Amino acid sequence: MMTLKDANKGETYIIENVQTEDEEMTSFLFSLGCYSGEPITVISHLRGGCVVSIKDGRYNLDNGLAQAILVQ
Repeated sequence: MMTLKDANKGETYIIENVQTEDEEMTSFLFSLGCYSGEPITVISHLRGGCVVSIKDGRYNLDNGLAQAILVQ
């Protein structure tokens, strides 16, 4: 398993888990549709994070959020 920060640009992954103790972060990611079993596509990597596609939306996630999302 790897984090979203380490994922390859242009590839689609399945979210395995959101690994954080921060309930606010978990709630925020859940509101975006980011939870176990959902596909997520890395659009691009930026210095401060990455741009991802979840369902029909595109989101810019900072490195802290990207490291909390485990994908396969």
